[in-house]
Amino acid sequence: MPELPEVETICRGLNQLTLDREILGGDVLLNSSIARSISATDFLTKLKGKSIASWYRRGKYLLAELSQLRGGEGERGRGGEWESGRVGEFSPQTFSSSLKSSSFSLLPSKAGWLGVHLRMTGQLLWVNESEPLPKHARVRLFFEGNRELRFVDQRTFGQMWYVPAETEVESTVTGLKLLGPEPFSKEFTTEYFARKLHRRARPIKTALLDQSLVAGLGNIYADETLFLSGVMPTTLCADLTAPQIERIHTAIIQVLQQAIASGGTTFSNFLNVQGVNGNYGGVAWVYNRSGQPCRTCSTTIEKIKLAGRSTHFCPSCQK
Repeated sequence: MPELPEVETICRGLNQLTLDREILGGDVLLNSSIARSISATDFLTKLKGKSIASWYRRGKYLLAELSQLRGGEGERGRGGEWESGRVGEFSPQTFSSSLKSSSFSLLPSKAGWLGVHLRMTGQLLWVNESEPLPKHARVRLFFEGNRELRFVDQRTFGQMWYVPAETEVESTVTGLKLLGPEPFSKEFTTEYFARKLHRRARPIKTALLDQSLVAGLGNIYADETLFLSGVMPTTLCADLTAPQIERIHTAIIQVLQQAIASGGTTFSNFLNVQGVNGNYGGVAWVYNRSGQPCRTCSTTIEKIKLAGRSTHFCPSCQK
């Protein structure tokens, strides 16, 4: 499943390539890819004639603020605001604006919002309309200039939403209400993290996958985080020491920063919007490396199941 670094990589690419182009129409090839709040026909009707003003990431969700074109020029809505004011302009040299804080409010927009969750196998690809259609294409959005945004999803768990004009985003994309703070936000402090883990009788690996604890972290980067912090994934949260909690907190940020810099991880089907693989897998410490020597001590990396998820660790480096 694409995790925070992969979704962030896609968000940056979409902001570089898709903005301020009129949406001319589209084609829904699998109706269930559109959330039940709107029919596939209405979904396309609502998007037609609009453009994308900006993309944001919240956890593993992608959210596009739409603009209503008037006389050939886009008019931005008033969404994507923070408690402290308007979001700054996107820069490919920085994290996306959604990483600055997790206390932002996606306010109603004059032209609505487009939401996307890639789930396990979803891809968003920016291609020429003439590009051959892949087997698992589910939704096509046609833009001016003969460009197309394709939603490709082999397992069909991904979804897209249209949030109507002047509607709160979280009232339509309800999963946003359940998310904890962003890992890079000012709210994700060591004190917050320790408080949330206090007295919890579940393994730390399982806790890290809880999106209400911290948004965007998934199986790959939870394993990597625990290796860097030197903590066994089976350690109960209630048994963690203060230094261990601090090391885990630091490692979360370090791992995600490195993965974003590498363009995410491709172990199965992740591609960025231009169809390029992520590079983090080549430098992963433990994930997907069971049976191979640890990069630090040469001990064989082991794999177990925790809460139904594959979990990789070094029995020597992690205690």
